[in-house]
Amino acid sequence: MNSSFFDIRPEKLEDAAIITAILDEAFGLDRMTKTSYRLREGSAQAPNLAFVAELDARVVGTIQFWPVSIGGKAEALLLGPLAVLPAMQGFGAGLRLIEHGVAVAAREGHGLVVLVGDAPYYAKAGFRKLEGNVLMPGPFDPDRLLCHELTPGAAEGLDGMILAPHRMADA
Repeated sequence: MNSSFFDIRPEKLEDAAIITAILDEAFGLDRMTKTSYRLREGSAQAPNLAFVAELDARVVGTIQFWPVSIGGKAEALLLGPLAVLPAMQGFGAGLRLIEHGVAVAAREGHGLVVLVGDAPYYAKAGFRKLEGNVLMPGPFDPDRLLCHELTPGAAEGLDGMILAPHRMADA
């Protein structure tokens, strides 16, 4: 099996239960305490940027993107969560979801995607360590803060806190 076996389609409302089950199985219930989850609280997903991977019409993976602001000056998308059913991991569904989501984000005019994740894995999809003085509200490993420039130079000179846009008034 390889990534071409997976169909990628937009997330639908009726996918909510299976997406929650996939996230529970992949990350456990304590995932909601992580900084990336807390950052998304009270926010809406980026329109048109939530997808699922299917195998034989069964949802086996999910990816979502969320709008964020960096230092109140730069807009970006936060990738995540990305999850694939453990039994389906290693076959390319996650990478296929990332590539599809990033391509749609670029077509829609977004310039930068950020995430907290495993650098060697995400490097396969064009991500690299985010340089500069960029922070997140809560504990995170700066070596796992990654970016993908959809517009050349979008990550240059970034400085400040990554926050959901609605939280910028409080910053």
